[in-house]
Amino acid sequence: MAQTLTILRASLGKTQIDRMSKSELRELALGSSMEVERVCTQFSWLQQIVTIERFNPDLSAASVLPLIADVTGAVRRVFEDDGMVLRSTVPDICRTVLIDRTRTHQALSIILLIAHGLSRTKDTIELIVSSPSAHIVRVVVRNTTSYLDAVDSQVNLDMALAESNIRSQMGSFSWSLQPFEVQIEFEGVS
Repeated sequence: MAQTLTILRASLGKTQIDRMSKSELRELALGSSMEVERVCTQFSWLQQIVTIERFNPDLSAASVLPLIADVTGAVRRVFEDDGMVLRSTVPDICRTVLIDRTRTHQALSIILLIAHGLSRTKDTIELIVSSPSAHIVRVVVRNTTSYLDAVDSQVNLDMALAESNIRSQMGSFSWSLQPFEVQIEFEGVS
């Protein structure tokens, strides 16, 4: 965000503007509007992270399966329109976990949209729900063909929001870029 503000500050100084022609001013306005949009988006995410950290989650015992179905149903078309496959592998039944449905839904939506943005046509993005032990429910989102060295600051900020949403519920969260994979774990309710 600091880089975006520095760009705006440098291009919007009074001495700079006084020397510009009308066409240069139009170009500046167009470029500045994109930078302002970036700052606003980043500020919005930061506000959401602060809100997550400030307020306790609304936890309730639930299965993640209906939530997974809702999230994948909402984003599946985005994947299909770009020639990608979103494959869900879920068990018939799943241990109940203590989650905040809204925060979990937001986190999974963000993760799937990040996976989409980092993938290419014909890629398969997998969402896998499993129970590796009697007390854990694991959700994995991965693209085994997507190997990245780094991602831009917006992706990092989006992932930080998803992570904050999960960790606020006492879930575990990890991710990697080689290959792209996000793993979330919730403890089951007895």
